Amino acid sequence: MEQKDTYFTLKGNSEGFYKERGSKFLAFAYVVFDENEVKTELAALKKKYYDARHHCYAYVLGNKSEKYRANDDGEPGHSAGDPILGQIRSNNLTNTLIVVVRYFGGTKLGISGLINAYKTASADAIANNAIIEKLLLSELTLEFEYPQLNHVMKLVKDHNLEIIAQKMEISCEMKLGVRLSLEKQVKVRLLEMHKVSVRSS
Repeated sequence: MEQKDTYFTLKGNSEGFYKERGSKFLAFAYVVFDENEVKTELAALKKKYYDARHHCYAYVLGNKSEKYRANDDGEPGHSAGDPILGQIRSNNLTNTLIVVVRYFGGTKLGISGLINAYKTASADAIANNAIIEKLLLSELTLEFEYPQLNHVMKLVKDHNLEIIAQKMEISCEMKLGVRLSLEKQVKVRLLEMHKVSVRSS
């Protein structure tokens, strides 16, 4: 079976909105890569919308969507965070945070009303964004003598590799981003090259 080496995420940040019986639900979607970024975005929203009653959120992180969390922030259990998480999951997104800020309008919506509101606001934020497919890359660091540069550059071009960093002197060093599905193939070609050493970063 071919190894899956792509994932879906949002192109950038976006906002969504939903109103129900006086309550306003402001949704904010972010591209994030770790929990520190989640905390930073959340803190900024809490500061900006300090007078809101709830700041509910969910996120999914990691190339395999392995880290996730949903938070109801005082709403009844599973009525806010889970519907937000459900929208991230139903779009197969990762490295994504959605926060929904609620201003209470005076009328209780009930559990089903809350679920619908948080789900709809989150869906609107995603709809106002673009979903993109990104490559999963492994990093290889090459060390070689300058005369080998042409051979290395041909390999980069042949496999459409990403040059992450390079240092060109008599002894050269280059860090490459390689699609996971191409990693073995690229390593074989590198090992066949004279005076080129390779290590996984």
